[in-house]
Amino acid sequence: MVIETTQMPAAQPVGIVAIGKNEGKRLITALVSAIATRCPVVYVDSGSSDGSVQAARQLGASVVELDTKNQKFTAARARNAGLKELISENPSVEFVQFIDGDCDLRPGWIERAIDTLRHDKTLAVVCGRRREKFPNASVYNRLCDIEWDTPVGPAQACGGDAMFRRTMLEEVGGYDASLIAGEEPELCRRLAAKGFGILRIDAEMTHHDADITSFSQWWKRNVRAGHAFAQVSRKCMTDRGESFWIKNVRSNYIWAFPPLWLFWPVQWLRMYIKKRDADYASHLIVSKVPQAIGQLKYNWNRLVGKESRLIEYKGDVAG
Repeated sequence: MVIETTQMPAAQPVGIVAIGKNEGKRLITALVSAIATRCPVVYVDSGSSDGSVQAARQLGASVVELDTKNQKFTAARARNAGLKELISENPSVEFVQFIDGDCDLRPGWIERAIDTLRHDKTLAVVCGRRREKFPNASVYNRLCDIEWDTPVGPAQACGGDAMFRRTMLEEVGGYDASLIAGEEPELCRRLAAKGFGILRIDAEMTHHDADITSFSQWWKRNVRAGHAFAQVSRKCMTDRGESFWIKNVRSNYIWAFPPLWLFWPVQWLRMYIKKRDADYASHLIVSKVPQAIGQLKYNWNRLVGKESRLIEYKGDVAG
């Protein structure tokens, strides 16, 4: 693959951290969109075997290669490593935009996010609308797009794509690298506890290539979500006595209990009325089962002293 794009000198007070593993062409798209902003870009690779590291360097991004043999990989660990490298190379950077290697930044987003953070000094995080790039490729992709269509205004959490005020991010110690999922909401809870704000604005932020084409991928994604509900809710309760995601955990256990499946049609109707989407209602109800399994998986591992490992649901993409 021939790549002619080179990174331009930084012209804005923001740096970009992208993370990924074997994202192939998706990573190229992500990095090209990042470099086009004329901001410094750091790519953190977690053991790719598809030439991602070489491609990122050829594009002009700084590259951090995580040691995944002697220390477990988590997205949180990768983002922390990228932040450290970004600050080392650009000590004066004020804001940090995080993106995943399967996303690309939309034109104008960086400027909108900076303006928002500068206008309100109490904000730690600003995020916008993440859209699925190929919503018609599968019902699962379309469901992701619905999931990401959250209300504009003050928020409890952001996703993997968001811009942070560097000083506030550093004040709370960055991401918790022990979490295998749910690291963004957990971070936002710590930011909120400090009185810092999280805001979702009405702006196009990123396009995301979910690439979920099978039921098994969707199932694993929900097992991971359940693990996050259990792990993050317990951490929030243990660290600060905060009841966070407890309702989700209880709901998953209740509705996954086989005798209550008889009442699924009633729940389905409630969800259908809410979104007027039969696929959304069906999958939301059924997702309680894999999410409950993920919760049980976390609690079993904790009980026997076993370290939880990353739950991956996406296949590698050839470059």
